[in-house]
Amino acid sequence: MSDSHRKKRTSTKYKLLGILLLLLLSGYYLGGGGAREHGETVEQEPLTGENTVKSIMPAGSVLWKLGSHDGSAGEFKGKGNTEAVAVSSNKQSGPSPSGIPAGLNGKSQPELKIGYDLKEVPQNGVLFRVSILEAYKNVPQMAVFSNRQLSGIIQLAGVSGTGVEQPFRKTYELYIPKEQLQTGQNELRLEAVRCLYCSAAEDQFNWWTWDDLSLEALSTPAPEPVHGNYVLTGTTINNKQFYFDEGAVKHLPYLIKWLGLAYSGNIMRTNCASDVGRSCSNMEEYYKVLQDYNMQSVALYLYTGDIKLDADGSLPKEAEAKLEDYFKKYGSYFQYYEVDNEPGLFNRSKAVNLAIADWLNKRGKQLSPELQTVAPGWAYWPSYKDDSCGNQKGSVRKCGDPDGWERDPKQRLELEEATDLTNGHSYGESYIFRGGGSFTENLKTFSGAANGLPKKMLSTEFGTSDSHVDDYRYGADQRNAAVFDRIMRAHIGYADMFVQHAAFFKDYSLFEYGFNLEEHDPAKTKVYYITKDQESRVSIMRRLALAYATHGAPLTYEVSNKAELADKLVYVRAVDTSTLKPLPVTGAESNKVLVNLVNFEDTEQRITVKVKMPKQEVYEGERYGRGDTYEEARSYVKGQAAGEMTFTETLAPGEGVQFILQPSSEVTGEAPQQLTAAAVKGPGVSLNWLEVTGNGYEVLRADGPDADLRVIASGVQQTGYIDKSVRESTDYTYAVRVTGSKELSNPVTITATGLVPLDRSSWKISSNVNEQGANPASAIDGDRRTRWDSGRHQKGGEALRVDLGRTHRIEQVTLDNTISAYDYPRVYEVQVSTDGTNWTTAASGVNRNKQERTIIRFNPVTARYVRIMQNGSGGNYWSVHELYIYSRD
Repeated sequence: MSDSHRKKRTSTKYKLLGILLLLLLSGYYLGGGGAREHGETVEQEPLTGENTVKSIMPAGSVLWKLGSHDGSAGEFKGKGNTEAVAVSSNKQSGPSPSGIPAGLNGKSQPELKIGYDLKEVPQNGVLFRVSILEAYKNVPQMAVFSNRQLSGIIQLAGVSGTGVEQPFRKTYELYIPKEQLQTGQNELRLEAVRCLYCSAAEDQFNWWTWDDLSLEALSTPAPEPVHGNYVLTGTTINNKQFYFDEGAVKHLPYLIKWLGLAYSGNIMRTNCASDVGRSCSNMEEYYKVLQDYNMQSVALYLYTGDIKLDADGSLPKEAEAKLEDYFKKYGSYFQYYEVDNEPGLFNRSKAVNLAIADWLNKRGKQLSPELQTVAPGWAYWPSYKDDSCGNQKGSVRKCGDPDGWERDPKQRLELEEATDLTNGHSYGESYIFRGGGSFTENLKTFSGAANGLPKKMLSTEFGTSDSHVDDYRYGADQRNAAVFDRIMRAHIGYADMFVQHAAFFKDYSLFEYGFNLEEHDPAKTKVYYITKDQESRVSIMRRLALAYATHGAPLTYEVSNKAELADKLVYVRAVDTSTLKPLPVTGAESNKVLVNLVNFEDTEQRITVKVKMPKQEVYEGERYGRGDTYEEARSYVKGQAAGEMTFTETLAPGEGVQFILQPSSEVTGEAPQQLTAAAVKGPGVSLNWLEVTGNGYEVLRADGPDADLRVIASGVQQTGYIDKSVRESTDYTYAVRVTGSKELSNPVTITATGLVPLDRSSWKISSNVNEQGANPASAIDGDRRTRWDSGRHQKGGEALRVDLGRTHRIEQVTLDNTISAYDYPRVYEVQVSTDGTNWTTAASGVNRNKQERTIIRFNPVTARYVRIMQNGSGGNYWSVHELYIYSRD
């Protein structure tokens, strides 16, 4: 929650006429305390201490309150059916009626109905609060319905069943808009609901006990439709797992919008590594994109592993210089700095971690005064005798220095006392592991939690691998999907900020991976599926981000088909992001209206909702819904009336749809960037460009060097277009603009030809030199950063041999060595063969200072095998970063 303090409660004109409590279901109640799976109710000792969870909501006037906030459920005695109990209005203290249960249980007491009267509807809505004493470790969900309309689903964190002794207690808040209230009789219904994929088997684990519950009328407008807990989330988007380069920058805006992260102050991890060449090559541009989309970042510049402290325990000058250089370059862009990454696993020194934290708190905060420091990304590695750890050098084997210190709560506490936020990495169900869980270990470090953790938590890695599955006891029919859903819901329950690891990363990925983002069209990005019969991590993350991590002032809305959606888990979240405070450090702001429609049901649901917009203008913008690629998921919409928009959606099970909108008068019609043109068979020309806001594009073409540009296609909705109306060997110039705009992209000129590079996916490549030192496959892997090289100065006789898999009619070979200037072949020869035994020369020549690429053209020839020879001599290696062979097939 926010650090803002709760204002003093004020009086209100709303009078409570009466409160009626109706308990619908009877049976055995599974309540309690202590670390147990289930069983009899066990009274807990009151836990005193300052509340650490600070509300972002304004002051309000209590309409009713049940129970005393004393760390005990002792005043609740109800089991099964009870008679109606009347409670006098504005009752804020004293015992609650003994007929009320101490919590809910999905198997025996799955719901509680609370009836109450309102003389007038509070114009600012109401706030429901519930303080949870204990919950089972499966992350129970408390659905809250106001007059049969879903107000939200509170994700409850708990450690019962983990064997951990330290308690976790927390107060959750949920905003209920005035549109869900009515004069006279009202009903608030609380229900224990299953996970999206789970069967009735989970019901017995869906239980919790509460300390007190209350409802208050807000005296001023709510700054945000808080949904249990104020949370921020995000991921890491980089190229080839490490590089913050041009490819990462190009994909970043597409994916943060698709994931529902943009414009709300959400957070990304920016972990460029000091030991990976060019990993920070476009770091500043990356940070600028985050700033443009009102996103925060937590930086991790991995330098701790190589640091050896001076004799006095301070950082050496070299380390200070590297850290200072990073801060001077990028310190005006990031809000958080993470001290280290999994120090036990990577054998880091606690003393070095403390020295870095000290430098950050002193010098780092001088360079960036609003910076907040984050404890290391704990992975809780044990001592070396219990488990092996990485980054081992020399004869001594250990997991950190001192060995095993990351698992020791007392030693972790030294770093926690030196940093502003706590941390903790978790995968699968590890957050609730008795030993080594990010949630449970934090409770050990802080000796329990009276009302949320005593400091904010920024978890810099959470997620699942392809092998993680949900606990079989919960009966999920999509166990890979359920375990990712559960770990993210858990973080919503106990953390403040959490970052998924990572958008492109083998086995953990959100999107399909294994290629170079620099050579990839971001609009073609595809969802990664573990198996096609299960929901993807992208879909799950979007659903939860749209429901819990979209921020701004709530907008008035009215659901038209209320009867159809009565008691359905369909959630509406409409916010004005322009009300958000500027982000610290960057001062970033937003001007978007976000309308999110989320279906938590396992069946298809239809919703029609009318939203009152902040301005009396026509709004337009992007819609993101179902689709396995970005361009399938995105479309453009425009309102028909000034000041309001009506949205009608048929939502698939678990689907979330988001609209990113702004007044039409504010749509600038900026020029599309990075227009590229490539030849395709036919002949034809394929055009691609980066997305900009607008309702489609126009493609313009000039036929010849002296001709004017004219529109050849309009209403193009994707960021690509193929022009088939071209003539072979003719030069064309192209440009693109947003429909209705005059701002043109940079023009590109291309000669139309049907000569195109062959697909390389089935090629086999080998070399006669340096195969052990440099993998020849690096020359055809689509990544210009990797290369094959000769491993020696050019002296003649070096060769690359390619098996194309089948015969093709070819007429060009291109060798790209852009990154390795001067490594071009001094004398080249291209030989071809249909059987791999008999060879003929297709082309030969002398290269004269071709620093970037060598293009070799020749008369068409049929071949399956191609051999490129280097027959000259020179002082450089022969390097090939990318090899292409062209055909008209």
